[in-house]
Amino acid sequence: MGTLYLVPTPIGNLEDMSPRAVRILREAKLIAAEDTRHTGMLLKHFGIETPLTSYFEHNKLRKLDSILATLAEGDVALVSDAGMPAINDPGYELVRAALASGLDVRPVPGPSAPISALAVSGLPTDSFLYLGYLPHKATDRRKALEQVAHLSYTLIFLESPYRVVESLEDILSVLGDRQICVAREMTKMFEEYWRGSVSDAAAHFKREPARGEFTFVIEGKGKEERRVWTEQELRAEIKKRLKKDQSTKELAGELSEISGWNKRDIYKLVTKQ
Repeated sequence: MGTLYLVPTPIGNLEDMSPRAVRILREAKLIAAEDTRHTGMLLKHFGIETPLTSYFEHNKLRKLDSILATLAEGDVALVSDAGMPAINDPGYELVRAALASGLDVRPVPGPSAPISALAVSGLPTDSFLYLGYLPHKATDRRKALEQVAHLSYTLIFLESPYRVVESLEDILSVLGDRQICVAREMTKMFEEYWRGSVSDAAAHFKREPARGEFTFVIEGKGKEERRVWTEQELRAEIKKRLKKDQSTKELAGELSEISGWNKRDIYKLVTKQ
């Protein structure tokens, strides 16, 4: 039985490819890639001749069985176009299928756009929430932002260059004028990190052409911004959420985050309902 290795690939700079990643790709029986043409150029650069197969959103279900069959005979390496596979791509389903089949799945540490942007953002890194790409449609985008507006975690989003200004304006409208780090073209020739308020970021990128892939790292909601709920408001929300069959512990934790109340006090109120 083989091992499924998740092998991260450079997000821009080929020097970020680790010796271990190169070795795993070279020794694997098969490499499953999001884009075989893109990965083919990477393999050629490092002189890797391992057989390559495509595994992407539109063929993921068709390819699962054949990749699992190969894993029964030897190691398979999973790669995406850039960064850690299975994050924001269909590799997640291959990982689940491999685990369900009792196979070993292991990561090879390496490049990751969200973590790299967070580390240099200057914003709190002790607790953060990564939410992938913001929705394309403005209405859906605002709804997604409204769902996390009350959270104190540092927020990380990806965005394409075509919607940078629109997304920043929606962030300003829904989350307020928080601090943000906009990371662009990380590790590449035109690498840029813009730090400041969301309103200034929107103004800046209206003037400057938005090129390359973007990562937004946004300040979480500060405690000073929160209004502590009244007991009446809290009891009403508890009553509403109890109908959803949540556990008392889970309910208390969620309400503590948004109400300003202590978990223990909420727990006592829940048990008295």
